Amino acid sequence: MRFRSRFGDLVRRQLDLFEEEHRGDLEEVHERLELYNAGDRDDAEELYGDYLDALETGTEILADMRDHYAASLTEQVAERYLRDFDRAVAKRLPAFRLELENR
Repeated sequence: MRFRSRFGDLVRRQLDLFEEEHRGDLEEVHERLELYNAGDRDDAEELYGDYLDALETGTEILADMRDHYAASLTEQVAERYLRDFDRAVAKRLPAFRLELENR
């Protein structure tokens, strides 16, 4: 039997919207990571910082989306939603997982 999230459909739609509306931010994260991976050792620190900055932008958007919706729920239901949202991000947008969990 496969586990089905109570908020699975909602979270899927939220992440679809995020990917559609913030395609440029997602592309920037990917590009910055590629630049870091291909960069010289001397430039590694700066290139990684640029990657983290791009990642931070996307993470802020995801966290705002998640937290705004969670605020409309009771505390117990919000905990379940937050868990489902974070789990979905970890699977679908793994680069954002750690930063999002720390918020």
